[in-house]
Amino acid sequence: MILLGFDVEEFDMPLEYGKELAFEEQISISTSGTLKILDLLKEAGVKATFFCTANYAINKPDIIAKMVDEGHEIASHGYYHSDFKVEHLLQSKIKLEEISGTPVTGFRMARMMPVDEAEIAKAGYAYNTSMNPTFIPGRYNNFSKPRAWFFDHDVLQIPASVSPLVRFPLFWLTFHNVGLPLIKWMSAAAHRKDGYLNLYFHPWEFTDLKQERFGFPGYVSKNSGDTYVEKMKAFIKWAQVMGLGFMRTDEFAQEIIRSKR
Repeated sequence: MILLGFDVEEFDMPLEYGKELAFEEQISISTSGTLKILDLLKEAGVKATFFCTANYAINKPDIIAKMVDEGHEIASHGYYHSDFKVEHLLQSKIKLEEISGTPVTGFRMARMMPVDEAEIAKAGYAYNTSMNPTFIPGRYNNFSKPRAWFFDHDVLQIPASVSPLVRFPLFWLTFHNVGLPLIKWMSAAAHRKDGYLNLYFHPWEFTDLKQERFGFPGYVSKNSGDTYVEKMKAFIKWAQVMGLGFMRTDEFAQEIIRSKR
């Protein structure tokens, strides 16, 4: 089983590189990428999970409605992408449920930063997928953390997928910088080990990132835009040929939670 997650947020990453980008353009770029994702998922017959900031949803309720209409899950990515307060956990859940008209049971912290699991439970989430069980310089070192799902404070934790043994991350940057044959090989190995894959991406990756105004290094902008769209299509087609189904994260979580009761 493969869980595809897309973090739909205001595109504020250029700010990390000292660049300015108007809020309206941040929303526009994220929306452009999201529409490309929705098109490719519809074409492939795949359902996915969109982890949205409440801030994005407030500005683009029509896109949230499109996600829901096409059978995808809406989960929380916080209230804002670059500002976090504990109270945002519940506030974002309430706002996203109001806008989407669907239950919001899952959470992913912006930039996969640590978050208090007791507060996640208190806010009423059933699952949390805010941990990448590997080492990313300048971000986190989670080699000592479990690499497959587990429970913490009665909340199901679903770490991002990594390869067995060396824990090479199978996430958005990997798809920019590693050839598809190696990605397929590592993905197959991780799926055999864990019984599932949990992969995450961002809509802005499906747009042209090779622009000086963003200030991105080559390892971020490489193979972005239409090249990224085609790579994702090829990966999905490979997975389907291999018999690896796709599932919304909430459905996957519900199966595990029911089996443990």
